[in-house]
Amino acid sequence: MEKLVSNWYNVQPVPEDYVFPPQIRPGSVRVPIGESFPVIDLSEAEKGDRTLTMQKILKAAHEFGFFQVINHGIPNNLINETMSVLKEFFQLPAEAKQHLEGSGMKDFRFIRNSVTYAAENVHIWRDCLKHPCHPLERWQHMWPQAPARYQECVGACSVEVKKLGSRILSLISEGLGLDGEYLEGEYSQTMTLSANFYPTCPEPDLTLGVPKHADPNIITLLLQDGVYGLQVLKDDTWIGVDANPHAIVVNIASQMQVISNSNLKSAEHRAVTNSSEARISAAFFICASEESIVEPAKALIDELHPPIYKSFKSKDFLSKFQATFGDSQATLEFFKA
Repeated sequence: MEKLVSNWYNVQPVPEDYVFPPQIRPGSVRVPIGESFPVIDLSEAEKGDRTLTMQKILKAAHEFGFFQVINHGIPNNLINETMSVLKEFFQLPAEAKQHLEGSGMKDFRFIRNSVTYAAENVHIWRDCLKHPCHPLERWQHMWPQAPARYQECVGACSVEVKKLGSRILSLISEGLGLDGEYLEGEYSQTMTLSANFYPTCPEPDLTLGVPKHADPNIITLLLQDGVYGLQVLKDDTWIGVDANPHAIVVNIASQMQVISNSNLKSAEHRAVTNSSEARISAAFFICASEESIVEPAKALIDELHPPIYKSFKSKDFLSKFQATFGDSQATLEFFKA
């Protein structure tokens, strides 16, 4: 458990194997909150403005690859309780978490700062608990038993996040001109939680909580605790994302870019640290089944719009992503038609 950053985060200076190269590290340049970052009120769709909501989502997904949703239907008290219990988990003594440590992408639970830790030259300033959470009845009993509220609270939140994900996927499908359930079934068969803890860092200019990447799945929904740390790359410029704890950040992932034939973009993003406040986030990755065939939707293909990507199995895309150490651009390029 010596690789848990939370065990020794107050060490100074930052250890050499956590210092990123100058061209990758955030440095001293401060990234402002992006005032133009899309915020979409989902209650408008329930009030009869479904088409307008779809248009807003597609515009944000095309231009940014990211957006926030408010009035999303997940109770604020449930979000607060979930973030609280995750914080309690990461504050447990190291020996109370030791049995959770594992390795490999397929582990149902593990705690470490990166799945590629052993092969990395530079490590990230993060501890992470990751486990599947859908279908709930299959996985919930394997989750941590401490804190005592973990399984109940995180389980209730997972159910609500999956419902919200289905609503957003339906809006995206219809907005693209596809059947409203096109992205259901095999394309959203599983969901995995990555609970992230970013301790305070004595030299945040030198290291990263998560380096630049784009997610390899279908869509990601992110809960934040109010502490700033998420940055999105747009037009080669980093944009800070407001850490509104009651908004949900929605992230178009790489396989969604493929399905949409690049009508929607999977944006690269990163997490930075700070020296004054620890940060908690909870990323819910909605994923296609491993054997599902991912390809540009046939309804989006014609003579003027040929397929940009080849068909592939989801598991092959994830394997390539892992083999390139999370290089999303190289992975997408590999599967170009």
